[in-house]
Amino acid sequence: MAEEFGTVVIGAGLAGGTVVESLRDAGYTAKIALVGADPAAPYYRPDLSKKVMIEGSDPAESALRGEDWYSAQDVSTYFGTSVTALDTSAQKVTLDDGQELSYGQAILATGAVPRTLDVPGAQLGNIHTLRDAGDAVAIRSQFGDGKKVAVIGGGWIGLEVAAAAKSNGCDVTVILNTDAPPLSAVLGQELGEYFEDLHRKNGVNFLKNANTTAFTGDSAVEAVETSAGSVPADLVVVGIGAGPAVDLASSAGLTTENGVVVDEQMRTSDGNVLAIGDIANAQNTLRGERLRVEHWDNSVRQAEVAASTISGGTKTYDWQPYFYTDQFDLGMEYVGRGGPEDDVVIRGDKSSGEFIVFWLRSGKVSAAMNVNVWDYGDELRALVGKEVSADRLADEQVPVGEL
Repeated sequence: MAEEFGTVVIGAGLAGGTVVESLRDAGYTAKIALVGADPAAPYYRPDLSKKVMIEGSDPAESALRGEDWYSAQDVSTYFGTSVTALDTSAQKVTLDDGQELSYGQAILATGAVPRTLDVPGAQLGNIHTLRDAGDAVAIRSQFGDGKKVAVIGGGWIGLEVAAAAKSNGCDVTVILNTDAPPLSAVLGQELGEYFEDLHRKNGVNFLKNANTTAFTGDSAVEAVETSAGSVPADLVVVGIGAGPAVDLASSAGLTTENGVVVDEQMRTSDGNVLAIGDIANAQNTLRGERLRVEHWDNSVRQAEVAASTISGGTKTYDWQPYFYTDQFDLGMEYVGRGGPEDDVVIRGDKSSGEFIVFWLRSGKVSAAMNVNVWDYGDELRALVGKEVSADRLADEQVPVGEL
């Protein structure tokens, strides 16, 4: 017989852990089950490519709560456990050991799955993706002076791993399958070149127009074979993006399209099931469009919305996307959703390492980024969507708060 819960949360990452806390903070008193394939209690995932990777910190230090907190809050935890079926008609989930849990509401927080390369040699040792604490620890354990590290992909994760490896004495090569600079698909050519220059100045090598064709070695990887040549490697990190983990939702008959389709209060096509975090393709009421965002800020905020929805509140998905990165001596925050085709306006001198960037689309600010310049977060967020001239945005004599 299925054990009964008020809410069953499927996925024990940052989104899942936060929604449990938010429910209890909202005064929700029914029993909660938190189920996650990761054997660890929910932790702050951005620390993996930052504190864990750079400093070698223990992932346990990044836990949202100690495991005793969950039992004290009447939350039954099923860590290291997968959900094999979601039956929306019977309102129950089946765990990988056959156990069944019934629910009043279920919350999907299954996250994203890293993309891999289906090429010869992909099964060799020391080839990793970065998604969970185990990945981060395994990658970090291979760092060392003179170790040859190949990073495939030039997105945020790839560059953060490259910076961490180089900062720990490794010989790092970033392999890109185009001639474009890293991050150019998000930031545009000029800022992509800025990040590439940052890495080159710190000793990171780039191999471009290089399609990965194979990995070679005996039991562990020794080289990455590409269309542009061979790259020696003691360690390979594949950072070519991730896709939403929607198999469970799809098999349950929920509407999926670039994730699980939800409304502004995180409800799926089934009124008793919600979805949050990386998998949620949600209606953003501020921007008037659907967004699926794979960043920690979104996971936390959507968890709070879901908790409000279940508790009878009125919170909605009504904020601009936000993320940040730390690479070498660069720290930056980005708000909004610009595109590579947008006009770029720089406030300050890029060569100083301290400046602000605006993206303009049809005369309106589509996004803003502060680089090693702090205390402007609220002002920059308020500017997104406003019509401001490029000259005024670039004029340092005009305070940011008066733009």
